[in-house]
Formats: sequence, structure tokens, C-alpha cells
Amino acid sequence: MDSAEAQPPVGDPLTQVPPGHRSGFVGIVGKPNVGKSTILNAFLKTKVAITSSKPQTTRTRILGILTRPDAQVVFVDSPGWHQPIDPLGRYMMASARQAAEEADVLVVVIDPHSGIRQEDRWVFDYVRKTRAARLLAINKADAVKKEKMLPLIEQAARLGVFEEIIPISAVAGDNMDVLLGQVIKRLPEGPRWYEPDRTTDQTTGQYVREVIREEILKATRQEVPHAVAVLLDDMTPKDDGVTVIRATILVEREGQKGILIGKGGLMLKRIGQDARLQLEQYLGQRVFLELWVKVAEGWRDNQSLLRELGYGETA
Repeated sequence: MDSAEAQPPVGDPLTQVPPGHRSGFVGIVGKPNVGKSTILNAFLKTKVAITSSKPQTTRTRILGILTRPDAQVVFVDSPGWHQPIDPLGRYMMASARQAAEEADVLVVVIDPHSGIRQEDRWVFDYVRKTRAARLLAINKADAVKKEKMLPLIEQAARLGVFEEIIPISAVAGDNMDVLLGQVIKRLPEGPRWYEPDRTTDQTTGQYVREVIREEILKATRQEVPHAVAVLLDDMTPKDDGVTVIRATILVEREGQKGILIGKGGLMLKRIGQDARLQLEQYLGQRVFLELWVKVAEGWRDNQSLLRELGYGETA
């Protein structure tokens, strides 16, 4: 293909942008359970990443694409930074590091309730070595008194890692516009990377699996959430306007299977009903959802199964 053939067509929405248009990749990083996915969803004003109160809810890198007339911001949500103990954990950490290393701007997130812990300092030390501009977002700031917030800001400033430190609340929307403005001003000038109407890189199948897993996270406790994965067996739109979805929930032990199914199948029924409502809203049509639970002992150590689940590329 010669250079003329390689040029984008006239009127291409990727290149037809005003002078000074900015675009780039923004990594959202931090230890588990600080609200990274909630921040992503708040920026996009739509649900792209699942959320829960359980640590390590996010297992893969997820792109959230915000397109404005003056900028296209490609947010990269990533797994929480932790010490991995199995191939799944190593994949998650590789995804988190990749998000940091490829970013033009990094938004490092901490929780003011816990202050700056050793896990946060581990993230700080890593991102200090990257080429990216670095911002610190202190999330959940609306739930902390000013007397506690000011010393935390001063402590973070003394570290010399961040260009700006911004208290925010992704849930309440506090200072999210300020954070976004600081992000955009640090992006390089350039064309769009994605079509203007695109909001994520996730496929429909990936989103379906994640929604089912989200409902499991909400409904279960202790070791069950971390022992669960979801395989999408089939998704078929029918002529009557119903999409039939069949999925298998993997667990590691018979006891976990019993918990997920519940007495008389009530737990699994509840999970299926809640997931179905989300999926109907997402797909814009009725959904028939069938779920099965299967024991796959040691699936987090099984490289071929991890690849099938979408967790094995960098493990």
C-alpha cells in the first residue's frame, strides 16, 4: 500500500479535529478497593467497568473513551496493585504495570480513610519511574473531615511524586471536573484514537461476563468472590426480540458451588435475576439468562483456562 492509499479519507472523524485538540492515554492506578472503576464510570457518565466493595474486582485493563470537541481522553482502568500468589494475580499485576507504563498521564488513587500505607508507597515508587505526568486523586474525600484531609495532602506533597493533588468524590461528583481539566491540559496535542461514539474497548461478550461476576461479588462473601470466574457459553439473539445467554460460573471447590446455588437454588436465581435486569438495560431488549455452576479446581493456576477466560495473555 502506498502513502496515498494509507491516508485517512477526507472528513475522517479521527483526524478532523480543531487546532490544539489533545488526545492520549490516562492510566488510573492504585491499590485495590480505592474506587478506580467508579472514577472511570463517573468520567464517562455511564457504566463501563463493574464495581463492588470487594478488593480486586477489576481483573483486566479496561478502556473508557471520553470524546469532547477539544480532546479525546482514553482512560485505562486497571487491577489493583497487590502481591500476586498465582498466575491470575501475576496477569493482573502485569496489566496494572502496563497501564502505568503506556500512559501519557497517570491518575494515582488513594483512600483518605486509610491514609498513605505501604501499598500506596509501592505504587508511588513505581509510577515515579514512568514517563507520564502524575496526578494524585484522593477519592471519597466527601466522607472525611477537613482536619484529616489537609495533613494527608501535605504528606503526599512532601513525597515529590505528583504535579497536583486533588481531593475528589467519584460518587458525589466533587472536583471531578477539576481532575479532568488537569488531565486534559497534560495530554499531548493530536488526533483522536477512536471513533467519537465509542466508549470502551470491551466486547459485548466481555461485558456480559463481567456483569454476571459483579452480581456474584455483591451476593457472596469470604473466599467465594475471588474463586469465581465466568465463561460465556452462548449468546444468541432470537427473532422474537429476546437474546438467549448461557454462561457457566467456575468455582474451585464443591462448598463454593453449594454457596452459589443456595438452598433450593435461591442464590443462583437471585444472581441471575439481577444480572438479567442489567443486561436487558445494556442490550435494550429482553434477555433469557441461564446459569450453571461448575467446579474447576485450581482454575487460577490453569494457564489454558486463564487464556480462555481472557486472563492469560500476559500471565
